Amino acid sequence: TTMQKVPFITLEQAQQIIADVPTPFHLYDEKGIRENARCLYKAFSWNKGFKEYFAVKATPNPYILKILQEEGCGVDCSSYTELMLSEACDFKGHEIMFSSNVTPVEDMQKAYELGAYINLDDYTHVEFLERVAGIPETVCCRYNPGGVFSLGNGIMDNPGEAKYGMSEVQMESAFKKLMAKGAKRFGIHAFLASNTTYNEYYPTLAGILFELAVRLNKATGAKIAFINLSGGVGVDYAPYQPASDIMAIGEGVRKKFEEILVPAGLGDVALFTELGRFMLAPYGHLVATVLHEKHIQKDYVGLDACAANLMRPAMYGSYHHITVLGKEDEPCDRIYDVTGGLCENNDKFAIDRPLPKIEVGDVLVLHDTGAHGFSMGYNYNGKLRSAEVLLKEDGTHELIRRAETADDYFATFDCTPFWPRLHGGQ
Repeated sequence: TTMQKVPFITLEQAQQIIADVPTPFHLYDEKGIRENARCLYKAFSWNKGFKEYFAVKATPNPYILKILQEEGCGVDCSSYTELMLSEACDFKGHEIMFSSNVTPVEDMQKAYELGAYINLDDYTHVEFLERVAGIPETVCCRYNPGGVFSLGNGIMDNPGEAKYGMSEVQMESAFKKLMAKGAKRFGIHAFLASNTTYNEYYPTLAGILFELAVRLNKATGAKIAFINLSGGVGVDYAPYQPASDIMAIGEGVRKKFEEILVPAGLGDVALFTELGRFMLAPYGHLVATVLHEKHIQKDYVGLDACAANLMRPAMYGSYHHITVLGKEDEPCDRIYDVTGGLCENNDKFAIDRPLPKIEVGDVLVLHDTGAHGFSMGYNYNGKLRSAEVLLKEDGTHELIRRAETADDYFATFDCTPFWPRLHGGQ
């Protein structure tokens, strides 16, 4: 028997929502989001300054941001519009972390005006920040150790090939230069591997950053206020994958903290995380309806959703589990390619996937789409972005973003003589 994931809605619930909001749509599970956020805070409760800065890029919806805000989270922003969205949700000052690269002037100025923690990606950004905005009393720098990053199980990622961060020599110079310009407290940030479900990842990264903090503190005398472990804690997209154990991860980081920072007199350093995927991926479903079936060299089922609604399988070959609602208990004795309707052969949600027999009109759930799902969407082939729906704790649902219309798609032609025809041509 194939291992299965359990959706957080039944066919009956899906049909109720579809009567109100046609498929395809992204659906989010409020109850799951809140419970998971509480687990994260429990896992790091030993650190008195701990804060999660949710990666807005993962799921940029104000309703989601407000739920996380109620659970004590801040926001991690990478652009002007993400800063605007966070401001609109009443995130203030140090509840905002601004981590960007190749940063435009107006983005940097907006972050400075909001009083956000600014995380500098490059040594040249010290002078850039001073020139366009000013040097805040607390400032953060991003570290790139170079080389390859490995855990016991082999190479995880290749920081030497990553465009982010500064070398240690540059970090030291940046701290000294910033202190000379009035900075009093410092943060250290690094992101070394993406979507890893190995519980050793965060403790290993923490060890690297804690040792760096001790060296920088000795070399510059800089007061280290916080260390930001960024993202990278993964989720089990495939049902046979191990899930991240956040309690074990928090405990692993605590051991490194006690071993490295406490003896060096840095026991008051706050820890921050910048999780997107871990906070939200498992609590999102892409809900779609089967439009067509096709039998040529292979058996295909075609959905009303496509890679424009969920890009990860086309872009990375990522696995997303699929449930045929109402057929959860039927044997998965058919092999299908599950596709969208883009004129692109990589527009496939699944290849050679064992599933129960599927008919036109069946409702499918694509699992773990709560992060980097809707947000990576696009309009190729004139496809319109889907709605987003919140499944609330009491079982009711709320439309938290309507689907795009043709008017939205054509709206940027309003500067042309074609607009009246396109606008009226519904």
